[in-house]
Amino acid sequence: MATVPPGIRLLVSFNRDQWYRALTFILTFLLYTSFHLSRKPISIVKSELHKNCSSVNELATIGASSGASSGAGSGQQPSLLTAHLTDMDCSWKPFDKRNYKQLLGAMDYSFLCAYAVGMYLSGIIGERLPIRLYLTVGMLTSGLFTCLFGLGYVYNIHSLGFYIFVQVANGLVQTTGWPSVVTCISNWFGKGRRGLIMGLWNSHTSVGNILGSLIAGYWVSSNWGLSFIVPGLIIAAMGVVCFLFLIEHPNDLKTIHAQNSSPGKRQVQDKSWNGVNGHTEMYLQYKEGKAQSYDTELLLPRDSVCVPVQPVVVVKRESEPSPISFMGALRIPGVIEFSLCLLFAKLVSYTFLFWLPLYITKAAHLDAKKAGDLSTLFDVGGIVGGILAGVISDKLGKRATTCAVMLLLAAPTLYGFSMISEFGLGPTIGMLLVCGGLVNGPYSLITTAVSADLGTHKSLKGNARALSTVAAIIDGTGSVGAALGPLLAGLLSAGGWDQVFYMLMTADFLALLLLLRLVMKELTTNKSRPISAVELKEH
Repeated sequence: MATVPPGIRLLVSFNRDQWYRALTFILTFLLYTSFHLSRKPISIVKSELHKNCSSVNELATIGASSGASSGAGSGQQPSLLTAHLTDMDCSWKPFDKRNYKQLLGAMDYSFLCAYAVGMYLSGIIGERLPIRLYLTVGMLTSGLFTCLFGLGYVYNIHSLGFYIFVQVANGLVQTTGWPSVVTCISNWFGKGRRGLIMGLWNSHTSVGNILGSLIAGYWVSSNWGLSFIVPGLIIAAMGVVCFLFLIEHPNDLKTIHAQNSSPGKRQVQDKSWNGVNGHTEMYLQYKEGKAQSYDTELLLPRDSVCVPVQPVVVVKRESEPSPISFMGALRIPGVIEFSLCLLFAKLVSYTFLFWLPLYITKAAHLDAKKAGDLSTLFDVGGIVGGILAGVISDKLGKRATTCAVMLLLAAPTLYGFSMISEFGLGPTIGMLLVCGGLVNGPYSLITTAVSADLGTHKSLKGNARALSTVAAIIDGTGSVGAALGPLLAGLLSAGGWDQVFYMLMTADFLALLLLLRLVMKELTTNKSRPISAVELKEH
């Protein structure tokens, strides 16, 4: 007999629950990757929206100069030539004006402001609806609105109101994603090594940004409408996958397993039962001398007639805990501090998300595609930073301290990054990786492991239904910063990029200050021990 291949032995070494856990991990990872994949194109397309206008202004200036020197009798020809070139070549309005940075910032702000407002409601709604259906509807509608933005290019739409409306609508429906996937992954994984698991899992943010940059960058110079349409189709397709395969909680499998196991159990019983009169069914029969209840004696016959019995499988359903209120979630120790810290941490992260490709284009003098490709290194650093933050916090058992140290190191890195135009390509790549790790590390840790810890805090007495609301409050507060960051960047960049980086460093220090009380509490406690050593029963 041939030996079993080592790969097959590895596969069969995992039990059924481990396979379901792996499926949930991979599926939720891919689902939220598609969310970030659909958000990234706007930052790649920004430099293209104003690129034609900049080139036209140069042509118009040259035309005006040549027209002015051609003769005194053609005094109005330069202005006519300028208007002709602008109307003919600067084809994308309304971003052809001098205040294009403010207009682009307004688009970012409209999306992120709607996202922040909707997030507070999303967690509360998500706890009262089936997660699978709630997430599926959100992904399908998000795909619709993402495609609508790209169709603006196809149908030559130049209305700022149209793009603002699409951004607001997309921001609202995308709030269905985060509370749903965090609740689902936390249902399947207990607190043991949560920082490491969540750090690996949260790399979906950076993976989605990288894929979104590459997909959008492929079409940005030729047909930027496809930079939105393709990601929109991807997230809609993943919504269908979510509907077909997502398992919200391990308890949801109990009914299926009971139904599948009941026929087998009945066969075992039948084999061990000789039956009566050649029949293999089970029977109840009155027997003399055997104690029976009064009702049973009335129902069972005293002769040889037997009553067949059908086996019934009873599945005990656990009582559903009531959802937690908004104010009840705020009273959980640490929720307010981490929420406000995330506000400033996410302000920094999302400013990079929406403005980094444009900054590289202006500072390093690269085209839109090369700038988009180079900006993915920031997200690569974010993957490493998120995993390191999770591993370190698991080892030390100190979430707030880990975040504070990374925030402290991020400030000088941001200052160095502001001088990117003076560096060569090599130092720029290194700075992108380091900056991405230090900026996204605390952001990743707070939105995943910290949210899951607080959502299953001992003060909740095992009420797991609070997790969605807690995750929504923390991420919703962070989204307020995510909305302010790109807006402030659009306003401040008009006076120079240095002002933007001063704003980012200030936000970084404020995030650090908000964690100081929790850091001091962690450092002074005598009972602190690594979280990985805490043995808690997993679901």
